[in-house]
Amino acid sequence: MGQRYVGSVVADVHRTLLNGGIFLYPRKSDAPKLKIRLLYECNPMAYIMEQAGGLATTGKVSILDLQPTNIHERSPIFLGSKEDVEELISYLEKYDH
Repeated sequence: MGQRYVGSVVADVHRTLLNGGIFLYPRKSDAPKLKIRLLYECNPMAYIMEQAGGLATTGKVSILDLQPTNIHERSPIFLGSKEDVEELISYLEKYDH
């Protein structure tokens, strides 16, 4: 698996759909302010990924299960094939404290 990052959520998720792999946008302790917005970036990409048989999560809960509290709410997101995302979740459960 290689790394690619265009900087456009749509382009990066499209490549993930075509070529496999996983799209990661985690919350980082040194940069807690996220860029990707839940309602008009995370949710549409999560819906498409899940319709294609993949998964989309914050690392703790499905993106599509989140209830927004603000129109511009931001969220971490991990999406990709079911197997890749499940492997990531097990890693996060074990090591992310």
